[in-house]
Amino acid sequence: MPTLDVLIPTCDRPAALAVTLTSLCAQSRPAPGGVPFRVVVSDQGDAPIAGSGELRGVMRVLQAHGHAVELHRHLPRRGIAEHRHYLLAQCRAEHALFLDDDLLLEPWVVAQMTEALAREGCGFVGSAVHGLSSIGDVRPHQQGVELWPGRVEPELVEHGGPAWRRHELHNAANLWHVQRSLGLTPERTRRYKVAWVGGCVLYDVAKLRAVGGFEFWTELPREHCGEDVLAQLRVMARFGGCGLMPSGVYHLELPTTIAARDVDAPRVLPVVPAQESTRGA
Repeated sequence: MPTLDVLIPTCDRPAALAVTLTSLCAQSRPAPGGVPFRVVVSDQGDAPIAGSGELRGVMRVLQAHGHAVELHRHLPRRGIAEHRHYLLAQCRAEHALFLDDDLLLEPWVVAQMTEALAREGCGFVGSAVHGLSSIGDVRPHQQGVELWPGRVEPELVEHGGPAWRRHELHNAANLWHVQRSLGLTPERTRRYKVAWVGGCVLYDVAKLRAVGGFEFWTELPREHCGEDVLAQLRVMARFGGCGLMPSGVYHLELPTTIAARDVDAPRVLPVVPAQESTRGA
């Protein structure tokens, strides 16, 4: 049984997904204990990605490396939160890496993240993505970083609250500039406080499920965004979560496939659900 499942929702991006899977092929070390990870891809595109020759070729390489690969066709579309809910339901491992379908990972990313999560014992560890088209755009006013002085602890972060501006560190190439200025390497890492992390987040599955996972999808209209943010805020409030530097994750900077963003999950749903507030009273 794998200790790590890599869960990837995808929609009409076979070429970008092939890049992402190729970077998984190149991971230098497997999950803790030497057990290969399992990759689960869920497709909601107009045209099934199973017909992509590039994807089939990369999947064969992953399998040759000992990684099980599953390709699911999950329709009809009920929104990205439901799509993540479906993927989490497929998870059989202790840890789940939710990965967007348009990222490129350095070879040390998976090992660095799994080791950090095991060491901290918190709910999630995230590697924020770099947008290197902005590498020449240096923004000191958005490069504030709060390092964790000790172990990662639970904290309540709410939309518009004092910790919300932490998300600016993940804009453009801000994190790239900060980690380089600190001289960080995969052997010399730092954990820092986040509002949320987009694109590449490793969860302790039991802790994610303990706060309900993405079950809140039924409370949202089909067109929405911010589902990953809300899930992280809920995990952080109960178990803690952090970002990890250096991040070796790069955004391919393609147009978003989620165009309708009027309903933002952390704006319309509470971080601490009513039943939990009552339980803690």
